[in-house]
Amino acid sequence: MSTIKDRLSSLSPERRELLKKLRSNRPGGETSERNNKPANDNPPIPNKKGVLDFSIFFFSADSEKNGNDKYEYIFKVSKFADERGFKAIWTPERHFHQFGGLYPNPSVLSAAIASVTSKCEVRAGSVVLPLHHPIRAAEEWSVVDNISNGRAGVAFASGWHPRDFVLSPMNYINRKTLMFESIKTLQKLWKGEEVNFKSGNHDENQVRIQPLPVQSDIPVWVSSSGSSSTWEKAGEMGINILTALLSQDVETLEKNIAIYKKARKRNGFGSEGGIITVMLHTYIGKSIEEVQNVVKDPFINYLRMHMELYNDHSLIKEMNVDPKEFSEEDKKALANFAFERYFHTSSLMGTIDSCKSMINELKSVGVNEIACLIDFGVDEYKVIDSLELLDQLRMEYEVGDTH
Repeated sequence: MSTIKDRLSSLSPERRELLKKLRSNRPGGETSERNNKPANDNPPIPNKKGVLDFSIFFFSADSEKNGNDKYEYIFKVSKFADERGFKAIWTPERHFHQFGGLYPNPSVLSAAIASVTSKCEVRAGSVVLPLHHPIRAAEEWSVVDNISNGRAGVAFASGWHPRDFVLSPMNYINRKTLMFESIKTLQKLWKGEEVNFKSGNHDENQVRIQPLPVQSDIPVWVSSSGSSSTWEKAGEMGINILTALLSQDVETLEKNIAIYKKARKRNGFGSEGGIITVMLHTYIGKSIEEVQNVVKDPFINYLRMHMELYNDHSLIKEMNVDPKEFSEEDKKALANFAFERYFHTSSLMGTIDSCKSMINELKSVGVNEIACLIDFGVDEYKVIDSLELLDQLRMEYEVGDTH
Protein backbone atom coordinates (compact mmCIF):
# COMPACT_ATOMS: atom_id res chain seq x y z
CA MET A 1 0.00 0.00 0.00
CA SER A 2 1.28 3.47 -0.84
CA THR A 3 1.99 5.79 2.04
CA ILE A 4 -0.34 8.51 3.26
CA LYS A 5 2.25 11.02 2.07
CA ASP A 6 1.99 9.59 -1.46
CA ARG A 7 -1.78 9.71 -1.35
CA LEU A 8 -1.79 13.27 -0.06
CA SER A 9 0.56 14.39 -2.81
CA SER A 10 -1.65 12.80 -5.47
CA LEU A 11 -4.93 14.27 -4.25
CA SER A 12 -7.20 15.87 -6.83
CA PRO A 13 -8.00 19.60 -6.56
CA GLU A 14 -11.26 18.65 -4.83
CA ARG A 15 -9.42 16.52 -2.27
CA ARG A 16 -6.89 19.29 -1.72
CA GLU A 17 -9.80 21.60 -0.93
CA LEU A 18 -10.97 19.02 1.58
CA LEU A 19 -7.54 19.16 3.18
CA LYS A 20 -7.80 22.95 3.40
CA LYS A 21 -11.10 22.52 5.22
CA LEU A 22 -9.44 20.10 7.63
CA ARG A 23 -7.00 22.86 8.56
CA SER A 24 -9.61 25.58 8.79
CA ASN A 25 -12.05 26.48 11.53
CA ARG A 26 -14.74 27.35 8.97
CA PRO A 27 -15.92 25.13 6.10
CA GLY A 28 -14.44 26.31 2.85
CA GLY A 29 -12.21 28.83 4.60
CA GLU A 30 -8.47 29.36 4.24
CA THR A 31 -5.98 28.14 6.79
CA SER A 32 -6.20 30.34 9.87
CA GLU A 33 -3.34 32.70 10.59
CA ARG A 34 -4.55 33.30 14.14
CA ASN A 35 -1.24 32.49 15.75
CA ASN A 36 0.76 34.62 13.35
CA LYS A 37 -1.05 37.97 13.63
CA PRO A 38 -0.24 40.82 15.98
CA ALA A 39 -2.89 41.76 18.52
CA ASN A 40 -4.13 44.81 16.59
CA ASP A 41 -5.14 42.52 13.69
CA ASN A 42 -7.50 40.68 16.06
CA PRO A 43 -9.95 43.39 17.15
CA PRO A 44 -12.19 42.59 20.13
CA ILE A 45 -15.60 41.17 19.33
CA PRO A 46 -18.40 42.41 21.60
CA ASN A 47 -20.41 39.89 23.56
CA LYS A 48 -23.69 40.66 25.25
CA LYS A 49 -23.00 38.03 27.86
CA GLY A 50 -20.14 39.98 29.42
CA VAL A 51 -17.81 37.93 31.58
CA LEU A 52 -16.12 34.87 30.11
CA ASP A 53 -15.11 32.21 32.64
CA PHE A 54 -11.95 30.13 32.45
CA SER A 55 -11.55 26.71 34.06
CA ILE A 56 -8.85 24.02 34.10
CA PHE A 57 -9.45 20.66 32.44
CA PHE A 58 -7.45 17.47 33.05
CA PHE A 59 -7.69 14.53 30.69
CA SER A 60 -4.61 12.77 29.44
CA ALA A 61 -1.86 12.54 32.05
CA ASP A 62 0.24 9.38 31.79
CA SER A 63 -1.14 6.83 34.25
CA GLU A 64 2.01 4.70 33.98
CA LYS A 65 4.28 7.42 35.33
CA ASN A 66 6.72 6.05 37.88
CA GLY A 67 6.61 7.07 41.51
CA ASN A 68 3.99 7.72 44.16
CA ASP A 69 3.24 11.32 43.22
CA LYS A 70 0.92 10.71 40.26
CA TYR A 71 -1.67 13.19 41.55
CA GLU A 72 0.61 15.82 43.10
CA TYR A 73 0.70 17.79 39.83
CA ILE A 74 -3.11 17.90 39.75
CA PHE A 75 -3.24 19.22 43.30
CA LYS A 76 -0.58 21.88 42.58
CA VAL A 77 -2.48 23.16 39.56
CA SER A 78 -5.79 23.01 41.44
CA LYS A 79 -4.39 25.13 44.28
CA PHE A 80 -3.07 27.66 41.75
CA ALA A 81 -6.41 27.82 39.94
CA ASP A 82 -8.27 28.22 43.22
CA GLU A 83 -6.03 31.03 44.44
CA ARG A 84 -6.15 32.93 41.15
CA GLY A 85 -9.90 32.78 40.58
CA PHE A 86 -10.40 30.18 37.85
CA LYS A 87 -14.00 29.01 37.71
CA ALA A 88 -13.58 25.26 38.08
CA ILE A 89 -11.40 22.14 37.93
CA TRP A 90 -12.63 19.38 35.60
CA THR A 91 -11.57 15.71 35.75
CA PRO A 92 -12.85 12.99 33.38
CA GLU A 93 -13.88 9.37 33.64
CA ARG A 94 -11.60 7.05 31.67
CA HIS A 95 -11.08 3.29 31.77
CA PHE A 96 -8.63 0.60 30.66
CA HIS A 97 -6.08 2.71 28.79
CA GLN A 98 -2.89 4.56 29.62
CA PHE A 99 -4.41 7.63 27.96
CA GLY A 100 -6.48 9.20 30.72
CA GLY A 101 -5.82 6.25 33.00
CA LEU A 102 -5.37 8.48 36.06
CA TYR A 103 -9.11 9.17 35.99
CA PRO A 104 -11.24 6.07 36.54
CA ASN A 105 -13.41 7.80 39.14
CA PRO A 106 -13.86 11.60 38.97
CA SER A 107 -15.91 11.73 42.18
CA VAL A 108 -13.01 10.35 44.23
CA LEU A 109 -10.50 12.73 42.68
CA SER A 110 -12.92 15.67 42.90
CA ALA A 111 -13.36 15.00 46.63
CA ALA A 112 -9.57 15.17 47.01
CA ILE A 113 -9.41 18.38 44.95
CA ALA A 114 -12.21 19.85 47.06
CA SER A 115 -10.14 19.25 50.18
CA VAL A 116 -7.22 21.37 48.88
CA THR A 117 -9.32 24.19 47.40
CA SER A 118 -11.90 26.58 48.81
CA LYS A 119 -13.43 28.66 46.01
CA CYS A 120 -13.34 27.03 42.57
CA GLU A 121 -16.00 24.54 41.53
CA VAL A 122 -15.06 20.86 41.27
CA ARG A 123 -16.60 19.14 38.29
CA ALA A 124 -16.61 15.92 36.32
CA GLY A 125 -15.93 16.18 32.64
CA SER A 126 -17.49 13.71 32.19
CA VAL A 127 -19.18 10.93 34.17
CA VAL A 128 -20.19 8.15 31.76
CA LEU A 129 -23.60 7.79 33.34
CA PRO A 130 -24.75 4.56 31.59
CA LEU A 131 -21.89 2.78 33.38
CA HIS A 132 -23.41 3.68 36.78
CA HIS A 133 -26.63 3.33 38.70
CA PRO A 134 -28.11 6.84 39.07
CA ILE A 135 -28.48 6.34 42.84
CA ARG A 136 -24.78 5.59 43.18
CA ALA A 137 -23.84 8.60 41.06
CA ALA A 138 -26.12 10.85 43.12
CA GLU A 139 -24.67 9.56 46.40
CA GLU A 140 -21.05 10.01 45.31
CA TRP A 141 -21.52 13.54 44.04
CA SER A 142 -23.55 14.50 47.08
CA VAL A 143 -20.50 13.56 49.14
CA VAL A 144 -18.35 15.77 46.88
CA ASP A 145 -20.87 18.58 47.27
CA ASN A 146 -20.67 18.29 51.05
CA ILE A 147 -16.88 18.13 51.17
CA SER A 148 -16.65 21.16 48.88
CA ASN A 149 -19.45 23.05 50.67
CA GLY A 150 -21.61 23.29 47.55
CA ARG A 151 -19.04 23.48 44.75
CA ALA A 152 -19.81 20.25 42.86
CA GLY A 153 -20.88 20.12 39.23
CA VAL A 154 -21.13 17.23 36.79
CA ALA A 155 -21.01 16.81 33.04
CA PHE A 156 -22.52 13.54 31.89
CA ALA A 157 -21.62 11.55 28.79
CA SER A 158 -23.24 8.54 27.14
CA GLY A 159 -19.91 6.82 26.45
CA TRP A 160 -18.69 5.49 23.12
CA HIS A 161 -16.07 2.76 23.49
CA PRO A 162 -17.57 -0.76 23.77
CA ARG A 163 -14.69 -1.89 25.99
CA ASP A 164 -15.68 0.59 28.70
CA PHE A 165 -19.04 -1.14 28.94
CA VAL A 166 -17.59 -4.28 30.47
CA LEU A 167 -18.71 -2.40 33.59
CA SER A 168 -22.32 -2.44 32.37
CA PRO A 169 -22.61 -4.32 29.06
CA MET A 170 -26.40 -4.33 28.92
CA ASN A 171 -26.46 -0.53 28.71
CA TYR A 172 -24.30 -0.05 25.62
CA ILE A 173 -26.97 -0.22 22.91
CA ASN A 174 -29.32 2.32 24.51
CA ARG A 175 -26.64 4.37 26.25
CA LYS A 176 -27.72 7.81 25.01
CA THR A 177 -31.39 7.37 25.92
CA LEU A 178 -30.39 5.86 29.24
CA MET A 179 -28.08 8.80 29.98
CA PHE A 180 -30.88 11.36 29.68
CA GLU A 181 -33.30 9.19 31.69
CA SER A 182 -30.71 8.74 34.43
CA ILE A 183 -30.01 12.49 34.56
CA LYS A 184 -33.67 13.12 35.32
CA THR A 185 -33.62 10.47 38.05
CA LEU A 186 -30.42 11.87 39.55
CA GLN A 187 -31.88 15.39 39.62
CA LYS A 188 -34.90 14.13 41.57
CA LEU A 189 -32.71 12.27 44.05
CA TRP A 190 -30.51 15.35 44.45
CA LYS A 191 -33.53 17.42 45.49
CA GLY A 192 -34.26 14.90 48.25
CA GLU A 193 -37.19 13.27 46.48
CA GLU A 194 -37.98 9.60 46.94
CA VAL A 195 -37.76 7.49 43.79
CA ASN A 196 -39.08 3.96 43.22
CA PHE A 197 -36.53 1.18 42.60
CA LYS A 198 -36.76 -2.60 42.85
CA SER A 199 -34.87 -4.30 45.65
CA GLY A 200 -33.13 -7.67 45.64
CA ASN A 201 -36.43 -9.48 46.18
CA HIS A 202 -38.06 -7.42 43.37
CA ASP A 203 -40.21 -5.38 45.73
CA GLU A 204 -40.74 -1.69 44.96
CA ASN A 205 -38.79 0.49 47.37
CA GLN A 206 -38.85 4.25 47.90
CA VAL A 207 -35.23 5.44 47.91
CA ARG A 208 -33.91 8.77 49.17
CA ILE A 209 -30.17 9.43 49.07
CA GLN A 210 -27.95 10.21 52.04
CA PRO A 211 -26.23 12.49 52.70
CA LEU A 212 -28.33 15.25 51.22
CA PRO A 213 -26.23 17.67 49.15
CA VAL A 214 -25.53 21.29 50.03
CA GLN A 215 -26.84 22.67 46.73
CA SER A 216 -30.57 22.37 46.12
CA ASP A 217 -29.91 21.65 42.43
CA ILE A 218 -26.88 19.99 40.93
CA PRO A 219 -25.24 21.96 38.09
CA VAL A 220 -25.43 19.58 35.12
CA TRP A 221 -23.69 19.59 31.73
CA VAL A 222 -24.10 17.14 28.87
CA SER A 223 -21.01 16.34 26.82
CA SER A 224 -21.42 16.61 23.06
CA SER A 225 -18.83 16.31 20.30
CA GLY A 226 -21.19 18.12 17.95
CA SER A 227 -24.37 16.08 17.48
CA SER A 228 -27.23 18.57 17.03
CA SER A 229 -29.71 16.12 18.58
CA THR A 230 -27.73 16.16 21.84
CA TRP A 231 -27.72 19.97 21.87
CA GLU A 232 -31.46 20.05 21.28
CA LYS A 233 -32.19 17.52 24.03
CA ALA A 234 -29.97 19.43 26.48
CA GLY A 235 -31.87 22.60 25.64
CA GLU A 236 -35.20 20.86 26.18
CA MET A 237 -34.03 19.76 29.64
CA GLY A 238 -32.52 23.15 30.53
CA ILE A 239 -29.04 21.76 31.23
CA ASN A 240 -25.61 23.04 30.22
CA ILE A 241 -23.32 21.85 27.40
CA LEU A 242 -19.68 20.75 27.50
CA THR A 243 -18.18 20.53 24.02
CA ALA A 244 -14.93 20.79 22.03
CA LEU A 245 -13.66 21.63 18.55
CA LEU A 246 -12.67 18.05 17.77
CA SER A 247 -15.53 17.10 15.44
CA GLN A 248 -16.95 20.52 14.71
CA ASP A 249 -15.71 23.93 13.62
CA VAL A 250 -16.82 27.26 15.03
CA GLU A 251 -19.53 27.70 12.39
CA THR A 252 -21.07 24.34 13.34
CA LEU A 253 -20.73 25.26 17.00
CA GLU A 254 -22.65 28.48 16.38
CA LYS A 255 -25.45 26.53 14.65
CA ASN A 256 -25.61 24.06 17.55
CA ILE A 257 -25.81 26.91 20.06
CA ALA A 258 -28.74 28.35 18.11
CA ILE A 259 -30.49 24.95 18.20
CA TYR A 260 -29.81 24.74 21.94
CA LYS A 261 -31.19 28.21 22.67
CA LYS A 262 -34.34 27.63 20.63
CA ALA A 263 -34.96 24.36 22.49
CA ARG A 264 -34.49 26.11 25.84
CA LYS A 265 -36.94 28.83 24.87
CA ARG A 266 -39.56 26.33 23.62
CA ASN A 267 -39.43 24.53 26.94
CA GLY A 268 -39.67 27.58 29.19
CA PHE A 269 -36.03 27.87 30.26
CA GLY A 270 -35.22 31.11 28.45
CA SER A 271 -32.92 31.32 25.44
CA GLU A 272 -30.29 33.41 27.27
CA GLY A 273 -29.70 30.88 30.04
CA GLY A 274 -27.44 27.86 30.07
CA ILE A 275 -23.67 27.55 30.14
CA ILE A 276 -21.77 26.65 26.97
CA THR A 277 -18.34 25.34 27.98
CA VAL A 278 -15.76 24.66 25.26
CA MET A 279 -12.68 22.57 26.00
CA LEU A 280 -9.47 23.78 24.29
CA HIS A 281 -5.95 22.39 24.51
CA THR A 282 -3.95 25.17 26.14
CA TYR A 283 -0.38 26.30 26.48
CA ILE A 284 0.52 30.01 26.66
CA GLY A 285 4.07 31.18 25.99
CA LYS A 286 5.95 34.36 25.20
CA SER A 287 6.37 33.70 21.46
CA ILE A 288 4.73 31.54 18.81
CA GLU A 289 8.05 29.87 18.05
CA GLU A 290 8.61 28.99 21.70
CA VAL A 291 5.13 27.55 22.06
CA GLN A 292 5.34 25.50 18.88
CA ASN A 293 8.70 24.06 19.93
CA VAL A 294 7.30 23.10 23.34
CA VAL A 295 3.95 21.63 22.31
CA LYS A 296 4.49 20.02 18.89
CA ASP A 297 6.09 16.69 19.84
CA PRO A 298 3.95 16.11 22.97
CA PHE A 299 0.77 16.98 21.10
CA ILE A 300 1.61 14.76 18.14
CA ASN A 301 2.30 11.88 20.57
CA TYR A 302 -1.02 12.66 22.21
CA LEU A 303 -2.79 12.47 18.84
CA ARG A 304 -1.06 9.24 17.88
CA MET A 305 -2.29 7.60 21.08
CA HIS A 306 -5.77 8.36 19.83
CA MET A 307 -5.42 7.46 16.17
CA GLU A 308 -8.89 5.91 16.36
CA LEU A 309 -10.19 9.48 16.23
CA TYR A 310 -9.18 9.45 12.58
CA ASN A 311 -10.91 6.21 11.67
CA ASP A 312 -14.09 7.91 10.54
CA HIS A 313 -12.54 11.16 9.38
CA SER A 314 -13.77 12.39 6.00
CA LEU A 315 -10.22 12.71 4.68
CA ILE A 316 -9.51 9.05 5.49
CA LYS A 317 -12.76 7.95 3.86
CA GLU A 318 -12.05 9.98 0.74
CA MET A 319 -8.62 8.34 0.38
CA ASN A 320 -10.18 4.88 0.76
CA VAL A 321 -7.62 3.53 3.23
CA ASP A 322 -7.91 1.16 6.16
CA PRO A 323 -6.51 2.78 9.35
CA LYS A 324 -5.50 -0.68 10.58
CA GLU A 325 -2.97 -0.81 7.77
CA PHE A 326 -1.34 2.52 8.61
CA SER A 327 2.42 2.41 8.82
CA GLU A 328 4.34 4.45 11.37
CA GLU A 329 5.08 6.93 8.59
CA ASP A 330 1.37 7.16 7.77
CA LYS A 331 0.48 7.83 11.40
CA LYS A 332 3.17 10.48 11.68
CA ALA A 333 1.94 12.24 8.53
CA LEU A 334 -1.66 12.30 9.74
CA ALA A 335 -0.68 13.46 13.21
CA ASN A 336 1.35 16.30 11.70
CA PHE A 337 -1.61 17.43 9.60
CA ALA A 338 -3.86 17.26 12.66
CA PHE A 339 -1.37 19.20 14.76
CA GLU A 340 -1.32 22.03 12.21
CA ARG A 341 -5.10 22.21 12.31
CA TYR A 342 -5.36 22.24 16.09
CA PHE A 343 -2.46 24.60 16.63
CA HIS A 344 -3.75 27.23 14.23
CA THR A 345 -7.54 26.95 14.52
CA SER A 346 -8.75 24.93 17.49
CA SER A 347 -6.59 25.60 20.53
CA LEU A 348 -5.20 28.12 22.97
CA MET A 349 -1.64 27.22 22.07
CA GLY A 350 0.10 30.53 21.49
CA THR A 351 0.79 33.88 23.13
CA ILE A 352 -1.62 35.99 25.14
CA ASP A 353 -2.25 38.22 22.13
CA SER A 354 -2.47 35.48 19.50
CA CYS A 355 -5.03 33.49 21.51
CA LYS A 356 -7.45 36.40 21.80
CA SER A 357 -8.76 35.82 18.29
CA MET A 358 -9.99 32.32 19.17
CA ILE A 359 -11.43 33.45 22.49
CA ASN A 360 -13.20 36.44 20.96
CA GLU A 361 -14.66 34.32 18.19
CA LEU A 362 -16.01 31.75 20.63
CA LYS A 363 -17.35 34.48 22.88
CA SER A 364 -19.13 36.15 19.96
CA VAL A 365 -21.10 32.97 19.10
CA GLY A 366 -22.33 32.49 22.67
CA VAL A 367 -19.64 30.52 24.51
CA ASN A 368 -19.36 31.63 28.13
CA GLU A 369 -16.67 29.33 29.52
CA ILE A 370 -13.32 28.07 28.23
CA ALA A 371 -12.10 24.82 29.81
CA CYS A 372 -8.31 24.83 29.35
CA LEU A 373 -6.98 21.29 28.84
CA ILE A 374 -3.38 21.51 30.00
CA ASP A 375 -2.11 17.94 30.53
CA PHE A 376 -1.54 16.69 26.99
CA GLY A 377 2.08 15.72 27.49
CA VAL A 378 4.02 18.97 27.96
CA ASP A 379 6.53 18.86 30.82
CA GLU A 380 4.70 19.57 34.06
CA TYR A 381 7.11 22.29 35.17
CA LYS A 382 6.67 24.11 31.85
CA VAL A 383 2.89 23.88 32.20
CA ILE A 384 2.98 25.31 35.72
CA ASP A 385 5.18 28.19 34.52
CA SER A 386 2.79 28.88 31.62
CA LEU A 387 -0.18 29.13 34.01
CA GLU A 388 0.99 32.60 34.99
CA LEU A 389 0.47 33.76 31.41
CA LEU A 390 -2.85 31.91 31.18
CA ASP A 391 -3.97 33.73 34.31
CA GLN A 392 -3.03 37.07 32.75
CA LEU A 393 -5.13 36.17 29.72
CA ARG A 394 -8.02 35.09 31.95
CA MET A 395 -8.01 38.36 33.86
CA GLU A 396 -8.41 40.36 30.65
CA TYR A 397 -11.83 38.71 30.22
CA GLU A 398 -12.85 38.89 33.87
CA VAL A 399 -14.36 42.37 33.74
CA GLY A 400 -17.05 41.71 31.15
CA ASP A 401 -17.84 43.74 28.05
CA THR A 402 -14.37 45.09 27.36
CA HIS A 403 -13.71 42.47 24.65
